[in-house]
Amino acid sequence: MVAERAEIADRAAVDALTAAFYEAAFADPLLGPVFTASAMDLATHLPIIGDFWETVLFRAGKYHRNVLAAHTSLHARVPLTAEHFGRWLELWEATVDANFAGEKADFAKVQARRIAWSISRQLMGESGSEFITITRPKLPPGY
Repeated sequence: MVAERAEIADRAAVDALTAAFYEAAFADPLLGPVFTASAMDLATHLPIIGDFWETVLFRAGKYHRNVLAAHTSLHARVPLTAEHFGRWLELWEATVDANFAGEKADFAKVQARRIAWSISRQLMGESGSEFITITRPKLPPGY
């Protein structure tokens, strides 16, 4: 019998999700060294990242830091690549799917994709916007 996965319904669920994710990330061969190099103190970081995800998922208004600045600082020390962001997203989605189901779980994955894509693009000097203008090529005169 497969255990039913719970909905992400409150801060306790957010905290469980982020703790499980960071456990997986630190153990990951690609991400572990990056997370170790960041020298984060998990006891301090987990409540902050909990505020972030509680704000993302429930509009709690608890996160008041600059997530891009934190990643820019890390990127200066340990260059973050598309591979890092892809693996981060794989681990996040696997952690969500292993522990939760429902509307907020799906939303957590959608928002993670948006966040990973945006931060990755901005670190590479490009626009972080989902809305990138598509321009028409210049056509030769008389075409």
